[in-house]
Amino acid sequence: MSKSRPATWAAGAILATLPTSALLADTPPSPRQLPALAASSENASVIGVSSGGYMATQLAVAWPERFAGLGVLAAGPWSCAQGSLGLALGQCMTTRRGMPDMQALEQRLAGYRERDLVGEAGALESLRVYVWHGAADEVVEPRLGEALVEQFQGWLSDPSQLQWRQDTDVGHGWPVDVTLGHADESALADCHDAGPPHLLACDSDIAGDALNWLHGDLTPPADAEAAGELRRFDQGDYDARGLADTGYLFVPEGCEEGGCEVSMALHGCGMAAEQIGDTFVSHTGLNAWAAENRRIVIYPQTETRLGNPQACWDWWGYAESTWQLDPMHDSRQGTQTRALMAMLERLQEALPTR
Repeated sequence: MSKSRPATWAAGAILATLPTSALLADTPPSPRQLPALAASSENASVIGVSSGGYMATQLAVAWPERFAGLGVLAAGPWSCAQGSLGLALGQCMTTRRGMPDMQALEQRLAGYRERDLVGEAGALESLRVYVWHGAADEVVEPRLGEALVEQFQGWLSDPSQLQWRQDTDVGHGWPVDVTLGHADESALADCHDAGPPHLLACDSDIAGDALNWLHGDLTPPADAEAAGELRRFDQGDYDARGLADTGYLFVPEGCEEGGCEVSMALHGCGMAAEQIGDTFVSHTGLNAWAAENRRIVIYPQTETRLGNPQACWDWWGYAESTWQLDPMHDSRQGTQTRALMAMLERLQEALPTR
């Protein structure tokens, strides 16, 4: 999300395998079809920042039975915008129109549940949830992170399933601990002032903190270099308005044989590869943790376009039909949520017969 332009912000079976440094070469090989990797259907997670945080929550609420964990950075409550750009700007980034009506959001969830458009309450209450927000965030009001925490405290079966972290003097984005050697500090933004690319040099390993909370005590990365391959894949098979042509996938060594778990990572506005190259897909810290713990990471991508010039994920309804008075972007009928679930299901398909 752009701090300087909030209104504009709102508005085959084989992959091409490339080292990270070559992903954005002038003429890289064409991306291939997302592969079936016989990934585990257990212990999957989705983690997102900013608009990706809003989308991650939409995905987890729509299909809670398919996820064990949800991580949300710098975003507010589920369905905050309720299909309205005005609410997205005035109640879900700033709060100049007041805080979100939490009772209205509960009624929206109940209505969706009656129509089988989201998961059952029993599946939702079993999630583990990690919520982070920078207290110096000037793009998404930090109190909105607290509102998301309030929602999940009412939904989860036990408060101990939720971790809430708010860091003082940290701006809008995804904090990264550069001392671990997983990211190039010159490619990151200042921790407090934030701004593009919204990966923040904060000496704070949010990727590791979130993954450990969601999935138990993981093995810390032994090396700065993640043992695996960062690949490009064709998103054309997943027909949804707003998706870019190419997505990215990190496959740790050995995961092509099947059985690895999956995390989906969703960038924020202004953080797509079209805008910042491979910075998000390479420097969050997720790949290093994933390599050490046999966890595939998929990085779906959105594109810049008229009505969405900052390549945000659809958390206010822009990707739905123009005639819909009440777009269901935040349900199982959302075009982007369906596409993301199809990607996860593809990774979990059995390996092709040899």
